[in-house]
Amino acid sequence: MNEKFFRNFIDQLTDVLPSMENELGIELQQHLRAALMRTFERLDIVTREEFDAQNAVLMRSREKIDELEEQVSDLVMKINQENP
Repeated sequence: MNEKFFRNFIDQLTDVLPSMENELGIELQQHLRAALMRTFERLDIVTREEFDAQNAVLMRSREKIDELEEQVSDLVMKINQENP
């Protein structure tokens, strides 16, 4: 997954939290960031760009399969016509 996306998400989340500039607050933010990064790394998610690219590949594959199925069907019909 895109590291920039995760960093942006974590930055936005920590911005929402009350400002804690003492040592405990800084440590809490660091732990929160680490926990969120571990959680995101375990998720099976992709970026929109990756999804769109795979979707395009899938569409091309589906078109090719449809063409091949039609060719096989035509060949079967020809064979059946030649061998009644």
